[in-house]
Amino acid sequence: MFVIGIGGGTGSGKTTVARKINEVLGKENCEILPMDNYYKDMGHVPFEERKKYNYDHPDMIEHTLLIAHLKKLLKGERIKLPEYDFALYTRTGKYIELESKPVLIVEGIFALYYEELRRYYDLSIFVDAENDVRFIRRLERDIKERGRTMESVIDQYLSLVKPMHDAYVEPTKKYADLIIPRGGFNEKAVNVVVEFIFKKVMKK
Repeated sequence: MFVIGIGGGTGSGKTTVARKINEVLGKENCEILPMDNYYKDMGHVPFEERKKYNYDHPDMIEHTLLIAHLKKLLKGERIKLPEYDFALYTRTGKYIELESKPVLIVEGIFALYYEELRRYYDLSIFVDAENDVRFIRRLERDIKERGRTMESVIDQYLSLVKPMHDAYVEPTKKYADLIIPRGGFNEKAVNVVVEFIFKKVMKK
């Protein structure tokens, strides 16, 4: 199995890059493991309280479960990927079954943060984008897909997202083998990455 870690700031285009790699390699050859699904289950905390947690801190990711799942996939076993509801800030209790495939992509803002996770990567990628571009993408996504208001997104970005990005996400750029500038819409860079991965996988 060829394991790829794709990190970068919120709204940088990580998911776009992961999906493009997945499309070119084919879903029968590639699986995406979204780190967003591994936010800790906060169902035991009252809704108004769980809204106050800092979800842009790496401690909110249950990375030990992600690593346990990665190990199972490396052994050729299936896993149950937890579903997460961003509107309710907790897991749904439902799961998606994923099976082992030749290429696995771990994608998320903290994909390059945890040392014990990085050691499994054959290729580490940091997707970069300007701060204002990332903010606009986050604003659009959170309103359309996660039931947020414009005011709450702006407040969260200024008070938590940007400080956490500067402290925990941006520094992980140094662990990347490749940096894709201008986000997921940098077609030339994405094509080079896909070609590199394709050649590596075909050799195995």
